[in-house]
Amino acid sequence: MPDIAAIVVTHRSVASIDDCLRRLRDAAEVAEIRVVDNASDDGTLAIVQRHAARDPRVRFIANPDNPGFAVACNQGAADSRAPWLAFVNPDCLVEPDTLARLRAHAQGASAALVGADLVDEQGRRDAAARRRDPDFARMLRAPAAARLGVAMDPACTLQPVDAVSGALMLLPRALFAALGGFDEGYRLHAEDLDLCRRARLAGARVLVANDVTVVHLRGVSSRSRPLFVEWHKHRGLWRYFRKFEAPRHGPLLHAAVFLAICLHFPLAAARRFLATDSHG
Repeated sequence: MPDIAAIVVTHRSVASIDDCLRRLRDAAEVAEIRVVDNASDDGTLAIVQRHAARDPRVRFIANPDNPGFAVACNQGAADSRAPWLAFVNPDCLVEPDTLARLRAHAQGASAALVGADLVDEQGRRDAAARRRDPDFARMLRAPAAARLGVAMDPACTLQPVDAVSGALMLLPRALFAALGGFDEGYRLHAEDLDLCRRARLAGARVLVANDVTVVHLRGVSSRSRPLFVEWHKHRGLWRYFRKFEAPRHGPLLHAAVFLAICLHFPLAAARRFLATDSHG
């Protein structure tokens, strides 16, 4: 019996959601598809409704506002029953065997949270697919340490990492429930770092399946609100620091991290605006 529930969170995802859902409906071992829409106003929900009318596995929740990615993921998980959960961004384009292969890897590794080798349309690897935990004290000493990406190990089919990307991750429902799901205090960004860290603290393994490659278009919906995205990304990093790192450090480092995040925000927002203009 198919035993995977695919959870998709949408917000202004009209550019990719049709292809995403078509591929999920064609994917092996998918028992349920839950789409949680966070107040899209661009036709996203109409596309989701068409898929739901054609396939009883597809159900959707239409939030009247945007409560955030973590909240929506938890809503989708709560509305499904399958023993495996796959969180799939609307800009991730899975192949027919993607989720089944990830599940097989997770079963073999026992109590594992598994991600995939994410690439863009040109085949360039997404650095967020393999990450280490943020070390804020080290980042202050050496800004280059802010890059969290870890290189792919070609000799390793299942590569242990600190964190995988929330754009595509699969884990047992039992593990997700034991962790209490995503931390809803994050609005956007860093909730995947948080979930992976808590999974490891609970004794689970976090792995990237280097033999499972998935195209990730990256940021299709976020291009419409670059300032909003950057604000919540930086806010998420501050929450992550306070939750995991602050207890180990004194008030001087707390102040330094807060200041660094505040100063970095306008620079990052400006870069995102420029990137958005170049796409336009």
